[in-house]
Amino acid sequence: MAATLDLPRSVLLALWLTSAGETDAAVSAVQHDDEPHTVDVDGEPLSLTDWVRWLGRPVDEAAALLPVPGEPVAAPPAVSGPAVDAGECVLLRAGTRLLAAVPDVRRFGSDLEPGHLVTWHVTTVPDWRTAVWAQVGTLEDAERDLRRGLLTATEALVQLGVERWRPDAADTIAQVRDGALPERRLPRRVDAQRLRVLSSAARLRGIVALAAQDDGGAVNTWQADQRATALREVDRVARRAMAAAATALTRD
Repeated sequence: MAATLDLPRSVLLALWLTSAGETDAAVSAVQHDDEPHTVDVDGEPLSLTDWVRWLGRPVDEAAALLPVPGEPVAAPPAVSGPAVDAGECVLLRAGTRLLAAVPDVRRFGSDLEPGHLVTWHVTTVPDWRTAVWAQVGTLEDAERDLRRGLLTATEALVQLGVERWRPDAADTIAQVRDGALPERRLPRRVDAQRLRVLSSAARLRGIVALAAQDDGGAVNTWQADQRATALREVDRVARRAMAAAATALTRD
């Protein structure tokens, strides 16, 4: 059975903010199984619904970033630290308003019944578009890099031999490889190329996460480090591809 793939909240929010349609559908897709999201704007709490309505949809431009420690961050300095801590953020332009939204996600409950409290912290920022263009690149570049990343991840899995160490690994990997994004959580008018890139990137990140769970007990430390380095690069490619697919900018 194929797995249901998922996308970061910031990717979904960026996609929905730049699409037309009902606000309630957008908020429901982003919140999913979370508790209702809160948006902190200059210390004033709003519901996600009220904030999206205040912005107006579609917004003019938006980008999602998925930064990790040790990599350059295209987010403005005022929010780069929180964005790295969160592992994601949304940048947007609505008219003359240039904003960054960083989610603070608090997990509660048990492993069997987890829940999440999410607060988006919104900050007015300088123009971020040039930096995002330089770092994220085009969808065509992202799709080409994804193909190379899939080969790298497959090679790492073969070297790791996870099937020998975890009997369920082969089936799990196959489920992720054949997985699909839930259509109800995506705007209806996402074009075919963006959807293809989002799906491939989500599959790739899922496979990398599975591979990272084992270090291969029969190999030496150097080989384990080499595989870990390769998998980090594959994850970087997948994150960049997700960002490219969720980014909608106009070029002058």
